[in-house]
Amino acid sequence: MPNYTLYYWAVPFRGQFVRALLAYGGEAWTEAGDEAVGALMEGALEDMPVPFMGPPVLVDHAAGVAVSQMPAILLYLGDKLGLFPDDPGGRALSIKVVNDANDVIDDLTLDGGRQMWTEARWVTFVPRLRKWMGLWEELGRRHGLTSQSGFLLGGGTPGVADVVSATLWSTMVERFPSIGAILEDAAPMTANLAGRVSRTPALADLAARARREYGEVYCGGQIEQSLRKVLGAQ
Repeated sequence: MPNYTLYYWAVPFRGQFVRALLAYGGEAWTEAGDEAVGALMEGALEDMPVPFMGPPVLVDHAAGVAVSQMPAILLYLGDKLGLFPDDPGGRALSIKVVNDANDVIDDLTLDGGRQMWTEARWVTFVPRLRKWMGLWEELGRRHGLTSQSGFLLGGGTPGVADVVSATLWSTMVERFPSIGAILEDAAPMTANLAGRVSRTPALADLAARARREYGEVYCGGQIEQSLRKVLGAQ
Protein backbone atom coordinates (compact mmCIF):
# COMPACT_ATOMS: atom_id res chain seq x y z
CA MET A 1 0.00 0.00 0.00
CA PRO A 2 1.40 3.45 -0.86
CA ASN A 3 2.42 5.61 2.09
CA TYR A 4 0.28 8.56 0.96
CA THR A 5 -3.38 9.22 0.26
CA LEU A 6 -4.37 12.43 -1.52
CA TYR A 7 -7.84 13.86 -1.11
CA TYR A 8 -8.50 16.08 -4.10
CA TRP A 9 -10.88 16.38 -7.02
CA ALA A 10 -10.27 14.69 -10.37
CA VAL A 11 -8.88 17.88 -11.95
CA PRO A 12 -5.28 19.11 -12.48
CA PHE A 13 -5.74 22.29 -10.46
CA ARG A 14 -4.52 23.01 -6.90
CA GLY A 15 -3.96 19.35 -6.08
CA GLN A 16 -1.72 18.93 -9.11
CA PHE A 17 1.10 20.67 -7.26
CA VAL A 18 0.92 17.98 -4.57
CA ARG A 19 0.86 15.23 -7.18
CA ALA A 20 3.84 16.80 -8.93
CA LEU A 21 6.00 16.94 -5.84
CA LEU A 22 5.11 13.36 -4.91
CA ALA A 23 5.86 12.18 -8.44
CA TYR A 24 9.12 14.09 -8.70
CA GLY A 25 10.19 12.74 -5.31
CA GLY A 26 9.53 9.16 -6.43
CA GLU A 27 6.68 8.61 -3.99
CA ALA A 28 3.62 6.46 -4.67
CA TRP A 29 0.19 7.59 -3.54
CA THR A 30 -3.47 6.72 -3.85
CA GLU A 31 -6.26 9.11 -4.80
CA ALA A 32 -9.26 9.00 -2.48
CA GLY A 33 -11.61 10.10 -5.27
CA ASP A 34 -14.31 12.73 -5.60
CA GLU A 35 -16.93 10.82 -3.64
CA ALA A 36 -14.63 10.35 -0.66
CA VAL A 37 -13.57 14.00 -0.76
CA GLY A 38 -17.19 15.15 -0.77
CA ALA A 39 -18.16 12.80 2.04
CA LEU A 40 -15.24 13.94 4.17
CA MET A 41 -16.09 17.60 3.64
CA GLU A 42 -19.71 17.03 4.63
CA GLY A 43 -18.85 14.86 7.62
CA ALA A 44 -18.06 15.65 11.21
CA LEU A 45 -14.86 17.53 12.00
CA GLU A 46 -13.79 14.83 14.42
CA ASP A 47 -13.82 12.29 11.58
CA MET A 48 -11.48 14.31 9.36
CA PRO A 49 -7.79 13.29 9.18
CA VAL A 50 -7.06 17.00 9.78
CA PRO A 51 -9.71 19.75 10.19
CA PHE A 52 -10.14 21.41 6.79
CA MET A 53 -12.57 23.43 4.69
CA GLY A 54 -11.55 22.23 1.24
CA PRO A 55 -9.01 19.94 -0.42
CA PRO A 56 -6.23 19.14 -0.99
CA VAL A 57 -5.53 17.02 2.06
CA LEU A 58 -2.55 14.67 2.19
CA VAL A 59 -2.27 11.78 4.62
CA ASP A 60 1.18 10.30 5.26
CA HIS A 61 0.26 6.91 6.70
CA ALA A 62 3.79 5.87 7.61
CA ALA A 63 4.40 9.04 9.63
CA GLY A 64 0.89 9.36 11.02
CA VAL A 65 0.64 12.92 9.65
CA ALA A 66 -2.25 14.61 7.83
CA VAL A 67 -1.92 18.10 6.34
CA SER A 68 -4.34 20.41 4.52
CA GLN A 69 -3.76 23.63 2.54
CA MET A 70 -1.60 23.27 -0.57
CA PRO A 71 1.34 25.45 0.61
CA ALA A 72 1.50 23.60 3.94
CA ILE A 73 1.47 20.24 2.16
CA LEU A 74 4.31 21.31 -0.12
CA LEU A 75 6.28 22.58 2.87
CA TYR A 76 5.87 19.16 4.47
CA LEU A 77 6.82 17.24 1.33
CA GLY A 78 9.67 19.55 0.42
CA ASP A 79 11.23 18.99 3.83
CA LYS A 80 10.62 15.26 3.80
CA LEU A 81 11.89 14.72 0.26
CA GLY A 82 14.91 17.03 0.56
CA LEU A 83 13.78 19.38 -2.21
CA PHE A 84 14.48 22.71 -0.50
CA PRO A 85 17.72 24.70 -0.69
CA ASP A 86 19.92 24.30 2.36
CA ASP A 87 19.92 27.97 3.35
CA PRO A 88 17.00 29.67 5.15
CA GLY A 89 16.74 32.35 2.47
CA GLY A 90 16.40 29.81 -0.32
CA ARG A 91 13.85 27.87 1.68
CA ALA A 92 11.80 31.01 2.32
CA LEU A 93 11.93 31.97 -1.36
CA SER A 94 10.75 28.49 -2.29
CA ILE A 95 7.68 28.93 -0.11
CA LYS A 96 7.18 32.40 -1.61
CA VAL A 97 7.00 30.75 -5.06
CA VAL A 98 4.47 28.21 -3.76
CA ASN A 99 2.28 30.98 -2.37
CA ASP A 100 2.65 33.03 -5.54
CA ALA A 101 1.50 30.04 -7.58
CA ASN A 102 -1.48 29.65 -5.27
CA ASP A 103 -2.33 33.32 -5.80
CA VAL A 104 -1.99 33.04 -9.59
CA ILE A 105 -4.54 30.26 -9.85
CA ASP A 106 -6.86 32.17 -7.52
CA ASP A 107 -6.56 35.16 -9.85
CA LEU A 108 -7.08 33.00 -12.94
CA THR A 109 -10.31 31.61 -11.50
CA LEU A 110 -11.51 34.96 -10.13
CA ASP A 111 -11.16 33.80 -6.56
CA GLY A 112 -12.71 30.41 -7.13
CA GLY A 113 -15.50 31.58 -9.40
CA ARG A 114 -16.93 34.45 -7.37
CA GLN A 115 -17.40 36.09 -10.76
CA MET A 116 -17.30 34.78 -14.32
CA TRP A 117 -14.90 35.91 -17.01
CA THR A 118 -16.03 38.39 -19.63
CA GLU A 119 -14.03 39.86 -22.49
CA ALA A 120 -13.72 43.14 -20.60
CA ARG A 121 -12.54 41.45 -17.40
CA TRP A 122 -9.95 39.44 -19.31
CA VAL A 123 -8.55 42.48 -21.12
CA THR A 124 -8.24 44.24 -17.76
CA PHE A 125 -6.56 41.20 -16.23
CA VAL A 126 -3.88 40.57 -18.88
CA PRO A 127 -1.46 43.24 -17.56
CA ARG A 128 -1.72 41.70 -14.11
CA LEU A 129 -1.07 38.23 -15.55
CA ARG A 130 1.98 39.57 -17.38
CA LYS A 131 3.21 41.08 -14.12
CA TRP A 132 2.82 37.70 -12.39
CA MET A 133 4.91 36.16 -15.14
CA GLY A 134 7.45 38.93 -14.74
CA LEU A 135 7.84 38.09 -11.06
CA TRP A 136 9.04 34.62 -12.06
CA GLU A 137 11.31 36.03 -14.74
CA GLU A 138 13.00 38.52 -12.43
CA LEU A 139 13.41 36.02 -9.59
CA GLY A 140 15.05 33.58 -11.96
CA ARG A 141 17.27 36.25 -13.49
CA ARG A 142 18.61 37.13 -10.04
CA HIS A 143 19.62 33.50 -9.53
CA GLY A 144 21.29 32.85 -12.87
CA LEU A 145 18.36 31.54 -14.91
CA THR A 146 18.87 31.94 -18.67
CA SER A 147 16.79 31.22 -21.74
CA GLN A 148 18.34 27.75 -22.00
CA SER A 149 19.59 26.67 -18.58
CA GLY A 150 19.49 27.13 -14.85
CA PHE A 151 16.82 26.91 -12.19
CA LEU A 152 14.59 29.47 -10.54
CA LEU A 153 16.65 29.78 -7.35
CA GLY A 154 19.95 28.57 -8.75
CA GLY A 155 21.51 25.25 -7.85
CA GLY A 156 22.22 22.25 -10.01
CA THR A 157 18.95 20.34 -9.78
CA PRO A 158 15.25 21.27 -9.65
CA GLY A 159 13.74 21.95 -6.26
CA VAL A 160 10.28 22.77 -4.94
CA ALA A 161 10.27 26.18 -6.65
CA ASP A 162 11.05 24.61 -10.05
CA VAL A 163 8.54 21.77 -9.78
CA VAL A 164 5.83 24.20 -8.69
CA SER A 165 6.71 26.64 -11.48
CA ALA A 166 6.67 23.89 -14.10
CA THR A 167 3.34 22.57 -12.84
CA LEU A 168 1.74 26.01 -12.71
CA TRP A 169 2.72 27.23 -16.16
CA SER A 170 2.86 23.99 -18.15
CA THR A 171 -0.58 22.82 -16.96
CA MET A 172 -2.07 26.22 -17.72
CA VAL A 173 -0.37 26.59 -21.11
CA GLU A 174 -1.27 23.07 -22.22
CA ARG A 175 -4.95 23.77 -21.65
CA PHE A 176 -4.94 27.41 -22.72
CA PRO A 177 -2.41 27.89 -25.56
CA SER A 178 -3.16 31.61 -25.82
CA ILE A 179 -1.76 32.01 -22.29
CA GLY A 180 1.34 30.23 -23.55
CA ALA A 181 1.84 32.97 -26.13
CA ILE A 182 1.67 35.58 -23.36
CA LEU A 183 4.17 33.62 -21.26
CA GLU A 184 6.64 33.30 -24.14
CA ASP A 185 6.49 37.06 -24.65
CA ALA A 186 6.44 38.22 -21.03
CA ALA A 187 8.72 35.61 -19.45
CA PRO A 188 10.69 33.54 -22.00
CA MET A 189 13.19 32.21 -19.46
CA THR A 190 10.31 31.03 -17.26
CA ALA A 191 8.62 29.40 -20.24
CA ASN A 192 11.83 27.53 -21.03
CA LEU A 193 12.28 26.49 -17.40
CA ALA A 194 8.71 25.19 -17.21
CA GLY A 195 9.23 23.18 -20.38
CA ARG A 196 12.56 21.70 -19.31
CA VAL A 197 11.39 20.67 -15.85
CA SER A 198 8.07 19.36 -17.17
CA ARG A 199 9.95 17.04 -19.49
CA THR A 200 11.65 15.19 -16.64
CA PRO A 201 10.32 11.61 -16.78
CA ALA A 202 8.31 11.71 -13.56
CA LEU A 203 6.54 14.97 -14.42
CA ALA A 204 6.03 14.01 -18.06
CA ASP A 205 4.40 10.77 -16.92
CA LEU A 206 2.20 12.71 -14.49
CA ALA A 207 1.08 15.09 -17.24
CA ALA A 208 0.23 12.16 -19.50
CA ARG A 209 -1.75 10.55 -16.70
CA ALA A 210 -3.63 13.81 -16.11
CA ARG A 211 -4.49 14.00 -19.78
CA ARG A 212 -5.78 10.42 -19.76
CA GLU A 213 -7.78 10.76 -16.56
CA TYR A 214 -8.99 14.36 -16.68
CA GLY A 215 -9.00 15.17 -20.38
CA GLU A 216 -9.07 18.87 -21.21
CA VAL A 217 -10.42 19.97 -17.82
CA TYR A 218 -8.43 22.49 -15.78
CA CYS A 219 -10.41 23.68 -12.77
CA GLY A 220 -13.90 22.66 -13.87
CA GLY A 221 -17.29 24.27 -13.48
CA GLN A 222 -18.74 27.47 -14.85
CA ILE A 223 -15.57 29.46 -14.18
CA GLU A 224 -13.61 27.24 -16.56
CA GLN A 225 -16.36 27.52 -19.16
CA SER A 226 -16.19 31.31 -18.97
CA LEU A 227 -12.38 31.25 -19.18
CA ARG A 228 -12.46 29.01 -22.23
CA LYS A 229 -14.99 31.30 -23.85
CA VAL A 230 -12.87 34.44 -23.53
CA LEU A 231 -9.71 32.57 -24.58
CA GLY A 232 -11.32 30.79 -27.51
CA ALA A 233 -10.28 27.42 -26.08
CA GLN A 234 -13.65 25.67 -26.15
